[in-house]
Amino acid sequence: MSQPVFNLRWGVLGAGHISGVFVKDIILDPKTRGVTDVTHEFVAVGSRDATKAQEWITRITGKEDHPAKAYGSYEEVVKDSPLGVPHSGHYDLAILALNNGKHVLLEKPFTVNAKEAKALIDLSREKSLFIMEAMWTRFLPVAQYISDLVRGEELGEVRILHADLSGDCKIDVLPQRSDSILELSLDHRLIDPKLAGGALLDLGPYPLVWAIIAMYENPAYDKKQPPSISSSMLKVPRSGVDAHSTFTLTFDGLYSQAVLTCGLTVSTPNPALVIRLKKGNIIVDAPIYRPDRVTVQWLAEPGSNVVAREEVKNFTNGSGDNIPGGGWHWQADEVARCIREGKLESATWSWDKTLFEMEVFDKNSSSHSCPSLRCWRSQELKVQYPTHKSTEYVFHLNDNQEMSTM
Repeated sequence: MSQPVFNLRWGVLGAGHISGVFVKDIILDPKTRGVTDVTHEFVAVGSRDATKAQEWITRITGKEDHPAKAYGSYEEVVKDSPLGVPHSGHYDLAILALNNGKHVLLEKPFTVNAKEAKALIDLSREKSLFIMEAMWTRFLPVAQYISDLVRGEELGEVRILHADLSGDCKIDVLPQRSDSILELSLDHRLIDPKLAGGALLDLGPYPLVWAIIAMYENPAYDKKQPPSISSSMLKVPRSGVDAHSTFTLTFDGLYSQAVLTCGLTVSTPNPALVIRLKKGNIIVDAPIYRPDRVTVQWLAEPGSNVVAREEVKNFTNGSGDNIPGGGWHWQADEVARCIREGKLESATWSWDKTLFEMEVFDKNSSSHSCPSLRCWRSQELKVQYPTHKSTEYVFHLNDNQEMSTM
């Protein structure tokens, strides 16, 4: 007897770009991507302005009469019984949702440091509620294809990985933003340390996810012996956050190394991801957050530079031909399945991977006195546990206000 289709209802906190592309994907018919066991329903969005939230619903769904509710505050959304930011706001919004008994899909980066991440995970575990960082790239079919290549024996062991995500954000001419409530003129969120600005938190998760796929997920990796980390930063003179970061992860036990870069001053090279293995290479075209093209090379003999055979495979929007959407729906399908099965975390993007990510970023920041991660929440974190829970609804949290398009 076939299992009934599980429908997951989604509320969104933050009517910005990232939330918009996510909602556009989850309202597509899952059957168009071969998914028949779960469906998704967009039911509400919370913003600072209810009128703008309603306009956002109409624009994103293409329907003036879409039944999703528009709210003028985040509190109204999470307290509505029918329901299932700049980086610096992720922690507060997640606490708000968890304290009202809601599962959470939290936009990356999960938090601004490992201390916050551990607090959210502890709260989720205590409440028996699901929470996951929205590392959507890991759920793309192209990511699984590359993971299978790395885990297979044909190409041999991974030796070195190079990955970059950068863009010229014109940081030297970014206008200041105004806060009409506080009557202050503040730096743009990309370079404001109080909003956890800088390249590392904004772009760094994408190079790092490939190191996690190729090395951290390797069954031979011993988590008791974490990689050594070295890094360097080029800072924005006006605010002190990183304009460009380079960080190297050396996995001694695997005899492999990842060299990762991200920046706000130049564009990404192409190819943007190269995985060099003992018997071959995996060459991935930009953008690495949603690759469209993967070239696999088999070497004539281990360690040589002679390519004996080459194969190219294309992935439209990281997914494949004739699959609509931008690729954001794959992670939503994973969330639905996990909640259906009563899981608190995803095996594909588990809590330990998020904690590893945040610890890498903490290490980079503390090594270079970067204010983005150090100055935010230096005080002790205190968590208030809720008195009730729900197992039917989930929130996608992203209070992003003109976030980047990745």
